[in-house]
Amino acid sequence: MGLTGLFLITFLIVHLGINLCALIPDGGETFNMAAEFMGSPFIKPLEIGLFLGFIIHIIDALVLTIQSRKARPVGYEVSKASANSTWYSRSMGLLGTLLLIFLILHIAHFWWPSKITGFEIDGRESHDLYSLMLYTFKNLWIVLLYALTQFSLGYHLLHGFKSAFQTLGLNHPRYNGIIEGVGVIYSVVVPLLFAVIPVILYLRVNGHIAF
Repeated sequence: MGLTGLFLITFLIVHLGINLCALIPDGGETFNMAAEFMGSPFIKPLEIGLFLGFIIHIIDALVLTIQSRKARPVGYEVSKASANSTWYSRSMGLLGTLLLIFLILHIAHFWWPSKITGFEIDGRESHDLYSLMLYTFKNLWIVLLYALTQFSLGYHLLHGFKSAFQTLGLNHPRYNGIIEGVGVIYSVVVPLLFAVIPVILYLRVNGHIAF
């Protein structure tokens, strides 16, 4: 769980970097170049590894949840969970489920049409992924969905980042504060930037901003 978590945390940085290229005011040229590179045969094994990482992470989460419930089928008579843990650490299952639903939608919006079925923009076949992003984020509800889901990602990371190091035995009193600080910054900045991208593209495609 810890290994796949750190792997996916690393992936998010790469994915964010590529998505931020869509904000460069060059008509999507830089973004399309980055997306084309990520679709090259050299990257293909990493893409397979990414899917395996997601699958293993999800399966691990289910197994750990089942084992935890079997270990204590009857809850504590007196529970003071709020005094011993944060609400988001106790809600990792719910947060993870919301992220899984979002992941399925994200694959349906971008990966599936670009890799499997192909897609059309205004009735014409297209291979321009930047145009696909603009076309998708013309819909305000989709933009809101993508932006609001980042709250789930942020809280999931806020607990998962530190826990991954602890699970792997990489924590130490000397640098636990650094790990926690980096985790907080990462858990705020990365989801925030992911949320900003569809908002800016929505404003751009609907003519509210020029850049």
